[in-house]
Amino acid sequence: MKNLSYIFIALIALMTAGSCSNFEELNTDPNAATTVSPEMLTTQLMKNAYRFWNPNAADFVSGNLFCKHIAVLAGANPYQYYYSYSPYGSLTGGAFPTLKKIEEFAKGNPAEPSFQGIALFFRAGGGGATFSVGDIPYSEAGLAKEGITRPKYDKQANIIVDMLKYYKAAEEKFALGKNFGTCDIMYNGDASKWRKLCNLAQLNLIQLISKKATAEQKARFAAIVAANNLMTSNADNFQLVYTDNANASHPFYNGEGQRLGTAVSKLVVDELRKLNDRRLFYFAEPAKYLITAGKKEIDFDAYEGAPTELAGDKLAVNNAAGKYSLLNIRYTLLKAGDPFLKTSYAEQCFILAEAVEEGWITGDAKDYYEKGVKAQLTYYMNLPSAQTGVHNMKITQAYIDGYFTGEAAFKTTGTKIDRLRQIWTQRWLLDFFTGTLNYNNFLRTGWPLFPLDPATSMNPEDKTKYPLRWKYPTSELTQNPDNYKKAIDEQFGGNDGINVAPWWLK
Repeated sequence: MKNLSYIFIALIALMTAGSCSNFEELNTDPNAATTVSPEMLTTQLMKNAYRFWNPNAADFVSGNLFCKHIAVLAGANPYQYYYSYSPYGSLTGGAFPTLKKIEEFAKGNPAEPSFQGIALFFRAGGGGATFSVGDIPYSEAGLAKEGITRPKYDKQANIIVDMLKYYKAAEEKFALGKNFGTCDIMYNGDASKWRKLCNLAQLNLIQLISKKATAEQKARFAAIVAANNLMTSNADNFQLVYTDNANASHPFYNGEGQRLGTAVSKLVVDELRKLNDRRLFYFAEPAKYLITAGKKEIDFDAYEGAPTELAGDKLAVNNAAGKYSLLNIRYTLLKAGDPFLKTSYAEQCFILAEAVEEGWITGDAKDYYEKGVKAQLTYYMNLPSAQTGVHNMKITQAYIDGYFTGEAAFKTTGTKIDRLRQIWTQRWLLDFFTGTLNYNNFLRTGWPLFPLDPATSMNPEDKTKYPLRWKYPTSELTQNPDNYKKAIDEQFGGNDGINVAPWWLK
């Protein structure tokens, strides 16, 4: 359930895939039989899947709330207080016929294996909605033309097996090395990078189900690592790069009004201060009342985060008094902004560091941890949108080289849980205000400990609990009622609630 809020909406968008992209105008209908090509279908597929689901400043803020990176200071945004509901959309696999068309129209194309790889990769990714709700239609999804308008729900364990199968098959297609050009808005058609991504996707998926992973799946994890065809640097990061094009600019560009009501969370500020981590100066503005009191913008203690669990009216009063560090103004200034970082070399390093600690693979967890942190610090050091507005506290190579002291040093003499929490914390920080959040990892690990106050929680079923899932889309109740009821009965005893644990969390 990669981000309990908008990531699920993005998955639904992939499954239904009916909307137009806001990135670039296509003058030709990609579904028109006289002009259709695998390239055009691939471009539109990626736009539908990887652009932020509703590119405007207000929704971009809302979509970044569930993982406690930021706090909204004006009004009580429900996502900040664990509110969850039945989202729009359906689970009928609307994009899956497009994958078949890509394979069909790619026949005879010099890059046919890679287009087949794209279809397999997206088929695997289409199963990701299972982490948001539980069992979903998968094996029979997208078969309306074949007469299956009410597809059965597959068991979550079986869906994950199939996802791993599709990722592996995709990797094998990309291994043939057929590059497929600029129709690919993520990797510019570089088959070797897609191959690495397919391998990382398998590692990520197996680790996500660590509570349920079988011996065979853990062995597969180790075999992928041993084969050593994984990301090797930030150059392999899977990210959508925004541009100065008005239809492809960052959702938060010109979002000054929204920024003035959005603070960096206390959880983030406290963690970065503890680590002496200069990302604080890239993420935040100093708190006005502390500057007035004599602090300098280069002082770590000039920054104060907002408690995400505090009532909205109290946050607003404190904000009016200048008590919080607002989002860094740089996020509003450039059309290109920061990329939409989906997954990265740094995240891969943290996945491997955890795997070493858990005994899934051999290696040096400290080395993986340090490589992951260095990769992300280097990412910010070289980020064009972060060359100004960082309060004279730039991340330099000398700073990176000296980072691992004090609390930032890997606790080789500590306990296993101490080391895992270091790894999980750094992995959580990767996603700050990027558009990609990892609420799933919080549900899996329970770390960092997200603030929850029953007095302000909006969890409609139990204010003392963190939501574990979304309810099924309301359309399922009318379009596929028998299979929906069967799935609810078998999984949750008839309770389509947000606090009941799906299989992967049990």
